[in-house]
Amino acid sequence: MHRKATQNDLQFIYDLYMHPQVNPHLLYEMMDIEAFKPIYDDLLKDGIKYIFMDENSSPVGMFKLYPLKHRCTHIFYLGGLAIHPDLARKGFGVKMMQEIIDLAQQNGCKRLELSAGTENHRAIELYKKVGFEPEGVLRKYTHLKSQRRIIDELLMSYLFE
Repeated sequence: MHRKATQNDLQFIYDLYMHPQVNPHLLYEMMDIEAFKPIYDDLLKDGIKYIFMDENSSPVGMFKLYPLKHRCTHIFYLGGLAIHPDLARKGFGVKMMQEIIDLAQQNGCKRLELSAGTENHRAIELYKKVGFEPEGVLRKYTHLKSQRRIIDELLMSYLFE
């Protein structure tokens, strides 16, 4: 089950973005919550941040589903995707991905795309498992400033027939 994120989800989402096992795979460098608040406010304003919940409506993960514009309105970008590491390997990743695919399709998506660091093997395997296909490598794409390195990203897509 998923729902749009609200202001009440700030702490959960902040903690997930800044979790040491999750942070290297997502967009933002480590920061304190005060620095994160304006970023979070933008995500809420844009209406693109979602919470994924278990059967008890407790948050277990998050994702960002961003529809593109103009000639690309048939494309949605999927990012900011994570399951809390304490809840990993319990089937939530597959369930969340299936809900994301359904949500995108219900909203007119014909192409769902994402990128994952080429070192993020668990995520790449999950994406393949639910039907995403690799399309190419974006070389030296993501700058991990705190680690003083730039990594390659694998571009993947899910095409709706």
